[in-house]
Amino acid sequence: MRALICEQPEGFESLRLGDMPIPAPGPGEVLVEVKAAGLNFADSLMCAGKYQVKPPVPFVPGLELAGMVTALGQGVDTLKPGQRVMAVVDHGAFAASALCKAADVFPIPEGLGFQQAAGFPIAYGTSYGALVWKARLQPGETLLVHGAAGGVGLTAVEIGKALGARVIATAGGPDKCAIALAHGAEAAIDYKAEDIRERVKALTGGKGADVVYDPVGGDVFDASLRAVNWNARIVIIGFAGGRVPAIPANILLVKNVDALGFYWGSYRQHRPDLLAAGFAALSGMAAAGQLRPHISEILPLAAWHQGFETLLSRRATGKIVFEP
Repeated sequence: MRALICEQPEGFESLRLGDMPIPAPGPGEVLVEVKAAGLNFADSLMCAGKYQVKPPVPFVPGLELAGMVTALGQGVDTLKPGQRVMAVVDHGAFAASALCKAADVFPIPEGLGFQQAAGFPIAYGTSYGALVWKARLQPGETLLVHGAAGGVGLTAVEIGKALGARVIATAGGPDKCAIALAHGAEAAIDYKAEDIRERVKALTGGKGADVVYDPVGGDVFDASLRAVNWNARIVIIGFAGGRVPAIPANILLVKNVDALGFYWGSYRQHRPDLLAAGFAALSGMAAAGQLRPHISEILPLAAWHQGFETLLSRRATGKIVFEP
C-alpha cells in the first residue's frame, strides 16, 4: 500500500513516499481503508522526534483519519465492514490503510463527508474536552479563543458558542478574523494590529475573560494573564507560537486564576469513556448544524511537503487534509 514513511525522526523534510504491506488486524483492532487523513501540529513534532510518543522507525505518521472499515480483528463486535468511520491512531494515518484500536474508532457524524471527518476527531475532541472537562465553561461566560482560525481554535469557537458562551476570538489578520466571526465568534481581535488586553477589557466592560483557550503560548499567553476576570480558567493546549511561557504564580494567586494543562491524547489511555461520551455530544452538535468543519486545503500525499510548510507557517485556516 502507498504510505508516507519516516525512516529517521529528523523533521518532515526527511519523509518519503513508499510502499508498505497492508497490515492485518489483531484482537481488538480494525483495518480501515483511509479516504482522508488530517494533518496536525503534533505530526511535525513526531517526525522530528519531539513528540510525547516516539514510534520505532520506520513508521508512518498521521494521527487521525476517516474511511471505511475493511476488516475486523478477533473480539470486535461494535463495528462492521463497509461502515463509515473516523479514528484516532498513535501513528499510521498517512497511508492507504491503517490499523486502529476498536475503542478509538467512531461513526462519522451525520452530514459529514470523509474530508470533513478526517480533521474532526483531534481538533473537536480537544476543544470539547478542554472546554467541558477542564474549563467547566458555563452558559453566559466569556470565552477568549486564541489562534481562532486555526485547526483547533476554530473548533473551540464553534463549541464555545454551542455551549452558550460569548466568544471573543483572536487571530492574525482581518481574513482570519473574518473566518472566526463566520463560525460564531461575537467579536474578533487582530493581534497583529490590536492590543489583546485592551480590547478584551473593552469588550467585557473591564472584567476580562472567564475562560481562555490557548493553543499559541508565548506573548499571547502573557497577554491573557492580564485580560482575565477574577476566578478565570486558562487552558493551555499547545505552543504554536514557539515560546513556552513561564507562568508568574503571583498573578494566578491574586486573581484566583487556574492555569490548566490539557493533552487530549492521554485520555485515550486513562479515560476512554469520556472520549466516547464526548464524541456522542459532538455528533449531536454536528447534527444540529452547530459544527461546520472548515478545510483549508485538500492535498494528495505526494504534496505532503506543501501541507507541512503551510501548517508550520500558520498560513492555514481550519484543517489541512491529505488524501492517500
